[in-house]
Amino acid sequence: MSLVPSVDLSDFLSDDPKRKQKFIDEIGKAFEEIGFVALSGHFLSDELVDSLYAEIKDFFNLPSEVKDGYQIEGIGGQRGYTSFGKEHAKGRKEGDLKEFWHFGQYVEDNDALEKEYPANVMVKELPQFNKVGKETYKMLEKTAKYVLRALALHLNLDEFYFDEFIKNGNSILRPIHYPPITSEPKNAVRAAAHGDINLITLLMGAHGKGLQVQNHEGEWVDAIAKPDQLMINVGDMLSRLTNNKLLSTIHQVVNPPKELWGTSRYSVPFFMHPVSEMPLNCLENCIDEEHPKLYTDITAGEFLHERLIELGLIKK
Repeated sequence: MSLVPSVDLSDFLSDDPKRKQKFIDEIGKAFEEIGFVALSGHFLSDELVDSLYAEIKDFFNLPSEVKDGYQIEGIGGQRGYTSFGKEHAKGRKEGDLKEFWHFGQYVEDNDALEKEYPANVMVKELPQFNKVGKETYKMLEKTAKYVLRALALHLNLDEFYFDEFIKNGNSILRPIHYPPITSEPKNAVRAAAHGDINLITLLMGAHGKGLQVQNHEGEWVDAIAKPDQLMINVGDMLSRLTNNKLLSTIHQVVNPPKELWGTSRYSVPFFMHPVSEMPLNCLENCIDEEHPKLYTDITAGEFLHERLIELGLIKK
């Protein structure tokens, strides 16, 4: 049973002030209490979702030597392919039981950022792969923009506070393949317990058991979305910015029961990152006598670099 609250973005997008406020209150309460919501009313069409899953399954079914040719050295896995077991959670040595691909930002009207970000990697074997990936990226980025506008209002900020920081932000779309499990994993799970680095994460593919969220009592709760919903959670950057008013929640993807070891799992998170110069200094209206400042000042770029080292994707 999933205890993650559900919200509908169409409430926020409506012309009805009461519906808009209802969404702000619901998502704000959920992000303060558990850090996750299941969201409907997003901008992904069923056709686009079907196309994306078809393309990513075709990619992960390519021979290993073909996929390995899309691993780009020296960029910390920020674009292209990352092979099975290469990434591990912070504080763990065991690699997660997954392989994944990264689509990055499609920069508009900013030559400096275009040079800062690695180029997206084109898959020549699949002519529609990059086109479908880009369209999905754009629709999830659009969805995330409105979610952040609602959160800005919940935090008593200007509604458009985040807009300047997320335009051309360093966001990542990550199609993940958790392959069938062929032998007893030694201390490894599909994705070990972790918090996300970014502002918010929008997750496609949380429609069956596997994703679990740790509540304030330390209990693991199944997080299961309906077929038309995205699972959205607070990342560490937003938690830091709000002095933990909006809480980044530890979550994991556990291994399936043994009778389902022979099945693959696919999920597609969109990690909403700001531009690297965004300050993550705790907001003044989230600090008071009862809630003293918890974090030192840092930029989003500095924080991301620290975490990529901790994850083993960048070497010191």
